[in-house]
Amino acid sequence: MTPIKESVLPRILLIAGLSILLCGEAYFGYRVSALSSQQERIKEDYSVANNITFGIFSVDQWREKIAKIVDGKVNDFDMTAEQKKDLQVKVEQQLNGLVNKAVNEVNKPRKSLGGKLKKLAFNAFVDADELHAQVPAFASTIVNRINRPASKKRLKNIVTSKVDQLEKETYDNTKLASATVSSHIYRKYHVSNVADFEKTINSQLVTIRKLTYNYAYAMVGCVLLALCLWYLMRKQVRLHTPLYILSLLFAFTLLLVGITATIIEVDARIQSLKFTLLGEKLAFTNQVLFFQSKSILGIVKSLIAQPKPDAVLVGVLILLFVVVLPVLRMIGKGIHIWGRDKYAENKVVRYLAFDLGKWDMADVMVVGIAMTYIGLNGILKSQLSNLNIHEEVLSTVTQNNTSLQPGYFIFVCYVVYAIILSLILKRIMPVKTKS
Repeated sequence: MTPIKESVLPRILLIAGLSILLCGEAYFGYRVSALSSQQERIKEDYSVANNITFGIFSVDQWREKIAKIVDGKVNDFDMTAEQKKDLQVKVEQQLNGLVNKAVNEVNKPRKSLGGKLKKLAFNAFVDADELHAQVPAFASTIVNRINRPASKKRLKNIVTSKVDQLEKETYDNTKLASATVSSHIYRKYHVSNVADFEKTINSQLVTIRKLTYNYAYAMVGCVLLALCLWYLMRKQVRLHTPLYILSLLFAFTLLLVGITATIIEVDARIQSLKFTLLGEKLAFTNQVLFFQSKSILGIVKSLIAQPKPDAVLVGVLILLFVVVLPVLRMIGKGIHIWGRDKYAENKVVRYLAFDLGKWDMADVMVVGIAMTYIGLNGILKSQLSNLNIHEEVLSTVTQNNTSLQPGYFIFVCYVVYAIILSLILKRIMPVKTKS
């Protein structure tokens, strides 16, 4: 009984230890997927609330900002001494012009007796030079009356009413939609204004990003510990079968998280646009031009949901070669190493375990995602750089936040880990396997 117990005990301890490690990997992977989905939802809400349609492209937003500047200028308006002097000159020019016009009108040739008498009387009692001499005094009186508080108030009311009228006639109906969306999103995050919303979102995203990477590192750490056991147990042939079966479960967990967590995020925005109007800065900030965040399964779902047959076909092929076939390979390997000779040498099992690898495109997907990221990132940088303007009147600053996400790196870990498991299988079963 003692030899039997001695032979069973290491297997039990190995299975128990790896099971605990597997549970840890599964928990960390679950947290990565959950946090990835939460980050995606938060950024989607942020992109909707700060969409360029409700900002720079909104006539309502421009109208409100311009009207606010104009109203402020009107309410704060007060003539300086220099402006009064300039106005005095302008009024004098107008009054002198009126005097000259009146004199010229009266001195026109008259045919009627009444006209001639009026002309004679005007020239007898009115001296044009005296009228011109009195113009500065009249102009000064006019300027002083204009600058009286009651007069300035009336003028401001006239200008304000015209601005309000123009404001009512200028709209594009985005204000109501923007208010509805913002109200819904603000309630969701328990905030009441833009500043609190920005602060809350940024705080949550920083926390989620930190936790996601910590869980991803812990998940990969569990896999590395499982690989270390292969080195320690390399001479324990009796333990290879349970160790390999559990290693396949580690690989399956990596694959599951790798295809469900976000792999790439495309985020292009105008960080700030500042426009000088009447000496005041008119600004828009954090205007989202485009945002998209996808996992591999998300990409598949989006393609299959398209009405175009070619898009559906691509989605089905990705699902088949990146998800279904890798799972079938793991199943085939598990049956091959666990089953008796009749199962291990079964043609279907051997095909799944060894020959199906030529159809497994997970490694191709890794390269494809990387190339897609490089291409998108390069295009966005090039296009956004053309939008950067630094002029005295207008300045814009763009921002490209496109990045690969933890889901991609976990998927890369799965591909590398799957290759290592294939090499291990060939080493531990040299007689049964074919190169």
